[in-house]
Amino acid sequence: MTESEARTRKERIDARLRSSVLGWTLIRSDEVRDCSSLTRHAVEEYPTETGPADYALFVDGKLLGIIEAKKVSLGAENVLEQAKRYARGVPDTVGEWRGYRVPFLYSTNGESIYHLDVRRKENASRLLADFHSPRALLEKYRKDTETAERWFAQRPVAEISRLRPYQAAAVEAIEKALCAGKKSMLIAMATGTGKTFTLVSSIYRLLKSGYARRILFLVDRRALAAQTVSALSAFQTPEGLKLDRDYEVYSQRFRREELEDGSSFDPKVLPEEYLTNPREAHTFIYVSTIQRMAVNLLGKDADGGFEYDTEADRLDIPINAFDVIIADECHRGYSAKETGCWKYVLDYFDAVKIGLTATPAAHTLGLFKNKVYSYSTEQAVLDGYLVDYDAVKITSDIHINGAFLKEGEMVGEVDVETGSEQLDSLEDEREFSAAEIEQKITAPDSTRKILTAIKKYTDRHEAEHKRFPKMLIFAVNDLPHVSHADEVVRTCKEVFGKGDDFVMKITGSPTVDRPLQKIRQFRNRPEPKIVVTVDMLTTGVDIPAIEMIVFMRMVKSRILWVQMLGRGTRLCREINKEKFTIFDCFDGSLIEYFRNATDFDVTLQKETVSLAEIIERIYDNRDREYNVNRLIKRLRRVQNTMGAEAREAFARYIPDGDMKAYADGLKENLQNDFPGTMELLRNKEFQDLLENYPRPKKVFFKGYDIVDTVDDEVMFRVGDDYQKPQDYLRLFEEFVRKNPEQIEAIEVLLSRPSGWNADVLDDLRDKLRKSHFSEKDLQRGHELVYKKPLADIISMVKHASDYHVPILTARERVEKTVALLAEKHTFTEEQKNWLAYIREHLIENLAISPEDFETMPVFERHGGLTRAKRIFGEAFDAILKEINESLAA
Repeated sequence: MTESEARTRKERIDARLRSSVLGWTLIRSDEVRDCSSLTRHAVEEYPTETGPADYALFVDGKLLGIIEAKKVSLGAENVLEQAKRYARGVPDTVGEWRGYRVPFLYSTNGESIYHLDVRRKENASRLLADFHSPRALLEKYRKDTETAERWFAQRPVAEISRLRPYQAAAVEAIEKALCAGKKSMLIAMATGTGKTFTLVSSIYRLLKSGYARRILFLVDRRALAAQTVSALSAFQTPEGLKLDRDYEVYSQRFRREELEDGSSFDPKVLPEEYLTNPREAHTFIYVSTIQRMAVNLLGKDADGGFEYDTEADRLDIPINAFDVIIADECHRGYSAKETGCWKYVLDYFDAVKIGLTATPAAHTLGLFKNKVYSYSTEQAVLDGYLVDYDAVKITSDIHINGAFLKEGEMVGEVDVETGSEQLDSLEDEREFSAAEIEQKITAPDSTRKILTAIKKYTDRHEAEHKRFPKMLIFAVNDLPHVSHADEVVRTCKEVFGKGDDFVMKITGSPTVDRPLQKIRQFRNRPEPKIVVTVDMLTTGVDIPAIEMIVFMRMVKSRILWVQMLGRGTRLCREINKEKFTIFDCFDGSLIEYFRNATDFDVTLQKETVSLAEIIERIYDNRDREYNVNRLIKRLRRVQNTMGAEAREAFARYIPDGDMKAYADGLKENLQNDFPGTMELLRNKEFQDLLENYPRPKKVFFKGYDIVDTVDDEVMFRVGDDYQKPQDYLRLFEEFVRKNPEQIEAIEVLLSRPSGWNADVLDDLRDKLRKSHFSEKDLQRGHELVYKKPLADIISMVKHASDYHVPILTARERVEKTVALLAEKHTFTEEQKNWLAYIREHLIENLAISPEDFETMPVFERHGGLTRAKRIFGEAFDAILKEINESLAA
C-alpha cells in the first residue's frame, strides 16, 4: 500500500465521519472560535499540550472523544497510546479519570477502528465496526452503570419467583461479569434446564436496573423467535406485571403455524426507526432471527449459508442500536459461512454480548471469550432437574461389516430421479462398505431386525409402566424415492402393529405437511408415539415425554450428539419419567466415540470456495501452491464421478476428455505454459462444465436377499464410561470392597448388622446413586447376569462382598425375617395383624423406625405410633431393633 495518511484521512476516515449514519460535521481547528458552540463537530488538528490530535469530537460543547489516525498500511491498535497522550494534554473538559481528560479514545487506519473508554481502569481497548455518532457518544457519556451496579447488589435475584438456584446463579454470574467490565460472556447450561427463562429473568433485571435500555435477542429459527416472544410475554415480574406490559417487546411477523396452539400473545413488529435512529427514550426488547439481522446489515446478497428472511431489507443501522445482545443456541453455525455471519452481526454492534448454549464449541468461545457460568447435564441430573439415561447397544452385522451380494441374488434397482424400481438378479457379486448402507443400498431385513430388537424394550416398558414410550428415531436421510426415513416409518408400522397414526415422519422434506404442527402433536397428544426424523428435531424442540431415542444414523459432531441426547433429558412429571433410553445401532461406537469428548472439541465444516475463485487466486498468485493443490483435488472429484457423456463434453477442451491425465499434468503445465494453461482454466464455459458436467444416472439398490444378524445388549453408564452388565457388576464389587470404612451402611451390612436402620439405608442409596450405582440399575444388572429380578439392595451389597451369599428379593428377605421373628416370639392376634402391616412396609423399605409409624399410611390408618406402642407394649423398640438387625444379617 502506498496510500498516504492524508489520503487515508480524506477518502476513508472523513467519509466515514460524514456518512449519513454518523453525521459528524468536520471543521479545522483554526476555524473554531468558541468550543461551547460545537454541537456535533469533529475538529481536525485540535491543539493539545503534547501536539495536535487528528480529530477531537465535540457534542453539545463537550469534548468527548479523540481520534488518532494513521495511513491504511499501518496497524491501528497500538496507536491508541498516542490518543492517550493527547487526552492527558487537553485543557480541563468534562472530567478527569486517572489523568485522562477525554473519556472516549479511538485509533484508526481508515479500516480498523479501536476504541477505549478510559473512565474505568478495568476497561480494555476493543475493535469497533464504526465510530459512534454524536448522539451515541453523548448517550454513552450519560449512561450511569454505577447506579445499575448498586441496584444489582441491593436487589437479590431470588426475588424472581420460580427461579431455580442454578438459574439464579447464572443471572448473578452475568451481573458480576458486567460489574467487572466484561463486554462478552458465555452461559453454558444443559439442554432442558430453562436457558430461555434464565435469560428472560436477566433481561428484566438489566432493564429494571437501568443497565440496558435496548436489548436484542437473536435466534436462528423463526419458530424459536416465536417461542422466545411467548416466554417474554408470559414472564411475571416481582412487581406482579407481565414483562411485555412493563416494557415494549417486538419481533417480526410470524405465520400461524409457527405459533404455539392457543398462543395468546400478539407479536408487535419493531418500527424501523428503532433500528436506524436509536434514542435514549427507547426501552425495548427485540427478538430477531440472525438471518433477518444479517439482511438488515449486509443486504440480501450477503452469503451467510442461511436461507435468508425475504421480508427483510438492508437498513442503515448505527453500532449503538443495542446495549445488550443475547445470542440463543449460539453453538449453532456448523459451517464457516454460518459462523462468519454470526460473527459479523455480533461484532458490528457496540454492545454487551451474552451467548447462551448447552454445547459450547471452539468457535462459540471465540465469539464470546469468557465462559462465566456453566451448569452441566451431569450436575442437573444429580440435582434432580434432568433425567439420566440408559444405553442399549444394537449390533448389526451389515452396519459394521457392510453388505456382500452374491451372484444370482435378487435386488431392486431404484431410479433415484423417478423412483421406479426394477427387480433383477445380479450377474456378478457386489460389495458395499458399512458407510454405503442407506447411501447406495438398503437392506430391509436389517431395518426390520433392528426395530424388532428395540420392540423387546418397548414391550418391557409397556408392561412395567402401563404405557408405550414416546420414541424419537434419527434416520440417515429423507431423500426422494430412496428415503431411509420412509423405510423406517413403514417398518415401524409393520413391527409394532399399532396402526397408521402410531408412527409419523417429521422432517424438512416438502412432502411433510405442516411439520411444526406435527411437532406440537407429538408433544401434546397421545399419538404419534413414534416419530422418525433426520435433523429437524435435533435441537430447539421441547418434548419432555420422550423416553427412547434411537440412533439409526451416524453422528460425528459432539455438539449434535449432545443436542440429540437433550431431547430425552427433560423431566416429565405427568408420566413420572425417571430416565430415558438411547439405542446405539452402530455396535455402541457412537457411545464410545463421544465418551471422552471435551466441551470444546468440535470442527467446523470448511467454507466451500468455488472453482472459479480458486482459479482466480492461482492467477493472482495468492498462495499459489496451496490453491493449485486445492484445484487438483477438485479435479480428482470430477474424475471420480465422470461417465462417458462427461468425457465427450470435456474432450472439447482437454485431450480425450481424460480428466485424470489433465489433473496429473496440471502442475507441470502451469510451470511450463502458465498463460496458456490459465487461458483454459479461466474459460467460463470450461468452468461451467467443471461444475455442471453430466453425471451418470445413480442407482440405489434394495438388497432383498441380504440377511442381517442383529444383537442387542444393555449398557450401564458409570460416569463417562459405558459398561456391559458383567463389567458393571464387577465395578460394583470393587466399589463395595474398597469402601466399607468410608460408607457406614456397607460397613454395617458386612460386619455389624445391629446398626442397620432407615437412616443408614437412605444414606446407602444416596451414596450409591452419586457413585453411578442406582438401585434400579443394580437390580437390572443382577437380572441380566444372575437371572434374579428385583434383587434387594442388601443382597446386592452382601453378594458383591461374598459370592456365596444368596441373592434375595425384598419380599423373600422380609418373609424370612418375619418367619424368624415368629419362631422366637409368641404374638397375640392383634400383634400378628400389626406384624402384617410391618411386613407390607418392609417389602418397600427394608428398614423401619418409630417415625415411620407417624408418617406411613399403612400405619397411620390403623392408629399410628401411639396404637402400635400400646399393642406391643414395652417390647416395641426391641422388636423394631430385632427386625432391622435380622434384615441386615
